[in-house]
Amino acid sequence: MKKMFTFWSWLATVGVAWSLGFFYNVYYGGELKWLLQMYEQKVSFAKQIDAPRRIIFAGGSGVQYSINSQFLEQELKIPVFNFGLQGDLGLNVICPIILEQVRPGDIVVLSPEYLMLLDDDGIGYGDGLFGSVPFGVAIGKPGLGNIPLEQLVSETWLMGVPSLSAIVKTAVDVIQTGKARGYLSDPITEKGDPTVVKHRTGKWWTRTFDRPVSQHSLKRIAQFQEELKAKGADLVVSLSWVYAKTDETTVKNVKKTIEELSNIVPLIYNPKTLNLQTDFSLFGDTHEHLLPEARIRRSRELVQQLRPIIQGKTTQNHRIISILNR
Repeated sequence: MKKMFTFWSWLATVGVAWSLGFFYNVYYGGELKWLLQMYEQKVSFAKQIDAPRRIIFAGGSGVQYSINSQFLEQELKIPVFNFGLQGDLGLNVICPIILEQVRPGDIVVLSPEYLMLLDDDGIGYGDGLFGSVPFGVAIGKPGLGNIPLEQLVSETWLMGVPSLSAIVKTAVDVIQTGKARGYLSDPITEKGDPTVVKHRTGKWWTRTFDRPVSQHSLKRIAQFQEELKAKGADLVVSLSWVYAKTDETTVKNVKKTIEELSNIVPLIYNPKTLNLQTDFSLFGDTHEHLLPEARIRRSRELVQQLRPIIQGKTTQNHRIISILNR
């Protein structure tokens, strides 16, 4: 009897500890809390746009920190919303999340980071609980993105286990500023854009790509296009700007990616640069996060690339739309 009591006491203690860890990670100071908060704000802001047609930019943080929605809207004369989230969610999660927000007449500009395009299963694992499983559980849709059961169970369990470094960081933030903070805790505008500029503290290195877009990504993007069509919306895919080498292997794989994508969706990119940038001064804290001045430059290029699509002018084969910088 005593052993049984000890077991149930131990189980109750574990349950309480896990629940507290889960509360911290999802609702208080964990990085997932800030991602969830930003997602909920973006859902709310996007719903408030009262217009027959919107342009929704979708992807990870490479979208979040790479465009200026206000500039795009002024130039294109259509409401523009930045629905960039976190690349570690993966295409399997980002696509259905965006699909829920779409209305007939919308144009979705999907701009996945290259690591998303190269992913073989569309499922993000991520650091700091940024991955597919934790996010799906946090928004009340466990298994979103066709997560294997074993992965779903194991990663859900880890949601109740906060890291020591995260707890220490939160404690320090609360002591110094009076509130918990995270990478994504800064305010966003009503158009979904960030309000805080993040700078890199470490040394820069150039990214390379040793393979082209994966077959899974091609299939998921093609599926997304069909899902959007069923809702009366359109899909355009844009290559992201990335700080990378222009060596033979990287260029070959980016060109192969362009070829593969352009076979299934309208694709926009700069044919001179292939959207590979060699000047690190354009970037903030990562290889795909742009500084404010570069966001305007990127947005100006997007205006030229999107204007013919909005006006219904595509190329003869309706597949590749490549607009030179002017």
